[in-house]
Amino acid sequence: MEVTDIGNKEEGKVWHRKPIAGKSVLARVVRTAQQAKTVRFLQVAFDTTGDSFLAGDHHGNIYVFDIARNRFRLVQRTGQACTAVAFSLRRTTEFLVALADYTIKCFDKDTKQLVSWMRGHEGAVSSISVHSSGRYAITTSSDTAQLWDLDTFQRKRKLNIKQSVGIQKVFFLPLSNTILSCFSDDSIFAWESDTLFCKYQLPVPDCGPRISYKAFAVTRDGKSLATGGRSNLLHLWCLDSKQLIRVIQMPSQVRTVRQLEFLPDSFDGGASQTLGVLSQDGVMRFINIHTCKLLFHVGSHDDAITAVAVSPTGRHIVAIMDNGSISIYCVHSLTQELNKPPPSKVAVVTENKADRDYSNLKVKVKPDVQKTGKSSGRRTQVKILRPPAADDKENELPAGLNKKRLVDLLKAFGEYPAKYRMFVWRSLLCLPENHAAFSSLTDKGLHSAYLALHDKYPIKSHKLQRGLQRVLSALAHWAAIFGEVEYLPLLAFPFVKLFQNNPMLCFEVVATVVVNWCQHWFEYFPNPPLNILSMAENVLAHHDKELLQHLVDCGVTSQLYVWPLLETLFSEVLTREEWLRLFDNVFSNHPSFLLAACVAYVVCCREPLLLCSQRRDFEYFFHHRNNLDVGAMIKEAYRLMGSTPADIHPRNLLSDFTPLTKGQYPVFNQYPEFIVEYQNRERERIRLQETEYLRERQEVSAMRADFVRRQAEDEAYFAQQEQLQKAEEQRRNILAQEEQKLTEQRAKLAAMKRELKVKELQLLDATRRRFLKHQQDLRASQIHRLEQEISRKMDLREKETAAAVQDLEVRQMELEVQRKRLEQHLLKEQERAEQAVQKEVETRMREAERADESYTELLRSTEANMQALEESLAEACQLGLDSRWQREVAARLQQVDAEQERRRERLADLHRQSEAEEGRLVDTVRGVAGKKWDEVMSSRAELQEQRLQRSPTHTEGQARSAGGLPHGASTAAPVEANGVNPAFGAKPAAFPRREEAAVVCLNGSSASESTATNFSLDRGRAQLDSSERELLKEIRALRQKLAARAREGSSASSPSVHTLSSVSQ
Repeated sequence: MEVTDIGNKEEGKVWHRKPIAGKSVLARVVRTAQQAKTVRFLQVAFDTTGDSFLAGDHHGNIYVFDIARNRFRLVQRTGQACTAVAFSLRRTTEFLVALADYTIKCFDKDTKQLVSWMRGHEGAVSSISVHSSGRYAITTSSDTAQLWDLDTFQRKRKLNIKQSVGIQKVFFLPLSNTILSCFSDDSIFAWESDTLFCKYQLPVPDCGPRISYKAFAVTRDGKSLATGGRSNLLHLWCLDSKQLIRVIQMPSQVRTVRQLEFLPDSFDGGASQTLGVLSQDGVMRFINIHTCKLLFHVGSHDDAITAVAVSPTGRHIVAIMDNGSISIYCVHSLTQELNKPPPSKVAVVTENKADRDYSNLKVKVKPDVQKTGKSSGRRTQVKILRPPAADDKENELPAGLNKKRLVDLLKAFGEYPAKYRMFVWRSLLCLPENHAAFSSLTDKGLHSAYLALHDKYPIKSHKLQRGLQRVLSALAHWAAIFGEVEYLPLLAFPFVKLFQNNPMLCFEVVATVVVNWCQHWFEYFPNPPLNILSMAENVLAHHDKELLQHLVDCGVTSQLYVWPLLETLFSEVLTREEWLRLFDNVFSNHPSFLLAACVAYVVCCREPLLLCSQRRDFEYFFHHRNNLDVGAMIKEAYRLMGSTPADIHPRNLLSDFTPLTKGQYPVFNQYPEFIVEYQNRERERIRLQETEYLRERQEVSAMRADFVRRQAEDEAYFAQQEQLQKAEEQRRNILAQEEQKLTEQRAKLAAMKRELKVKELQLLDATRRRFLKHQQDLRASQIHRLEQEISRKMDLREKETAAAVQDLEVRQMELEVQRKRLEQHLLKEQERAEQAVQKEVETRMREAERADESYTELLRSTEANMQALEESLAEACQLGLDSRWQREVAARLQQVDAEQERRRERLADLHRQSEAEEGRLVDTVRGVAGKKWDEVMSSRAELQEQRLQRSPTHTEGQARSAGGLPHGASTAAPVEANGVNPAFGAKPAAFPRREEAAVVCLNGSSASESTATNFSLDRGRAQLDSSERELLKEIRALRQKLAARAREGSSASSPSVHTLSSVSQ
């Protein structure tokens, strides 16, 4: 099996090596994308020819695979996964694709253009069914089914269902206008596609377990329906009788049926007998629905199948495998074992090429009796085989068949096996299969005589119609008379229906029948073949004179009871099975057997014919089916063939069977050519006259249509003008009425406006009075609130004044405490600095002394050890040592000076920071004190004004309050004394003015002024500012003293250091 990876190719070959004959799998197609990832194929669908199919993958790429030409081609990139695909039957280059976004698109595979875009589904489309005419399509999703017109791509109808019942599948039946809808509750309805009228409903099986239909398949003739679901049972329905005719149980390995497909056969006439069943295990089993036998299967557990498409011709099967690849199967190879003919029971003795003398050939033949003891001496029997007769060679047929044996088989069973009937017919008729000759005939196109065949012989199936036209046109091109024979479509139609998939075989079968079984039919053209009818009448007269006399008495001739059977080849009076059985015998016998069959039909229908007396009854009888036993008729035909005298026997008047010649078909001229030519000329003349007549008629029709159109336009114009005048009058009347109504409404509106104005003025007056009253009430409430606020603020200011006085006193005490702490801190810092400087000086002096001592000892040791050295060297060394020591001492002195400078800078920074903090503190105190004194002054002034305005009765209270001030001063004095004495206990004599100023600030008057009623707050404030300035001056003086002391200490330490350095030098 060859595996083809199409990758990202847009076209190429399906297989690179020709498939081996007998192999069931022609090729396997996979598609790998980047990084060797396999892209799964999702959907496949065949076209009407069965030679090519569509395939859509998960990435939305649509490919067309042509099996006959061994080519594939990328026709579209949709960009999203497809859920269903189907070909458009009317326009063979177009196809439909259902996508994952719930839309259906129509593309052209040749131009790769988008033809149309159909929307309307709210779920994924699971199937697309196209009508046999190609005009309509049905798309099915889980919630709805929609009918589309493929000419306009518009939605015609929509099937809505209940939410509780889902749709399984909706599709067209083949060769009909019936729509079959299958639902999840196992109900199946049939609808008329034009009117959507419900034709019938299949009964839901009430016996056995519920299957829950999921898969459906219909035969090509639309008469049988197979259903399956969640069970191993299959239901087979007959759609003609609307009944369940069979229940098929699959093997136990099958638990669920996923898909059903009928396998078409070229010779079954659309009534397929082979059904493919795809189950949950990934194996598709093909069974015979009549014998219920398993024929063959495809797929396995390791190589499972997920979806299958069968070609309409039944030659190929395309399966989508579980791994996402596509497998192409050849049905002929799968059924090769089944189609083998049964082994022959006749052994053929072959001759020896080296020895042609048959007279000396001897064969020993053992007797069938058992041997006994006495028979041991018996001689062996010897028989001589004679050379084969010439008749056996005449009976030899192509493909190794023998006509004589076939006839014996036919007489034994009455008919050939249905499976091998077409094969046997082809062998009996010795068809040459001239492909080139037939192609030359079909290349000429349709014959002019059969262009309007559908008008005279309408056929529901367009395929049969086209096939019949093609075969009749080929016959007419082969022989001119066949374009003139009116009954030729009736004669050829049964064979066209049988061989509709192979027009060449159909043509050759019809041509063979015409050449052999229609001998001498056209000698009296265009009249019926009187000579042939006379033969049949003579045979009937010999075997049943009474019946012939009855027919003569009723005025019925052989043209009425023999010719209808011959010109239709019994297709009107026999069913399909009866017709096939009859022609099994016709093709196996002499061409005269057909006439014998006609006479046998009349003889077998003797009783009903004797009861008929009217001509129309006979016409009806020989043009409709009757209750007749075909087996008895065939036996009667054989009896007539054997018992008819030689002088009237048709065998002697008709030639033996002559097959068609190979390569080219024989010339057929057994007809009066002048009549045919005359009819051709007449037909051509009539055709030209008809063409001229049609042209003139068309012109007249166009003129008449133009006249009618103009007349209609004139009438419409005048009618329109009249209607316009009437409409204008009506509009004027309406306008007058409207104007009158408008005038009345305007008057009413003016009155209403006046009333509204009066009411508005009244409301405005009432509102104004109400607003004035509201303003008065609001002013009164505001005055009351202001009075309350004034009284509340007066109380609050008194409280704030008292609190401010107390806060000021506390703040003054805090400032005094902070001053004392600052002095202590400065003293401590000075002491620490002096101690650190003293320690550093002592440390350096000790280090210098130790260095001097070590240096002296070094000199001594050097002098003791270096006495032997020269004096110049000693002096040089001594000078070098002296200069190094001097440099070290100078460096050390510089380090001490730098350290002292850094300490002085640090003390200066601390001094500046303390002065800045003191300045900020003074500014804050001044601001707070100023605000408090301003508030106190304002509150005092207000109180004085209020007191002056009061009555004299309040003077006593003022005297009492003034008399209470010395008490307040006396109470404040201990506090002041208590607060000042601890703070200035260290230096009581240094701040006499500060204590006095503090007493003045708190009391506001001296002892001599204690009886006065008023005091000056500005004077107290000035005294407070002067005391603060004096305090700051004292702090600055103290800091200057500390700095002077620090400088004196540093200057005292520096001479000592210099002295030390000089001593060391």
